[in-house]
Amino acid sequence: MQSGIHPAYEPVVFRDRAADFAFLTCSTATSDATVEWTDGNTYPVIDVEISSASHPFYTGTARVLDTAGRVERFECRYGKREAR
Repeated sequence: MQSGIHPAYEPVVFRDRAADFAFLTCSTATSDATVEWTDGNTYPVIDVEISSASHPFYTGTARVLDTAGRVERFECRYGKREAR
């Protein structure tokens, strides 16, 4: 890699305020806000709106759509598709 053209890859804390969840990882994202982590060090913190702790897919609260009912309604309105 060429030196001097790549952004700094440093530890950053991503915090989901809705779920009261935070995790430490490395990223090129930066922030002026900081937070003291459990290891006693201070890291930049980036607040996110949604994470795996609050996303419906990961928490198991996702809604399942009734696709069979929709297909049946469509077929009733417009008829079944003819075989070729």
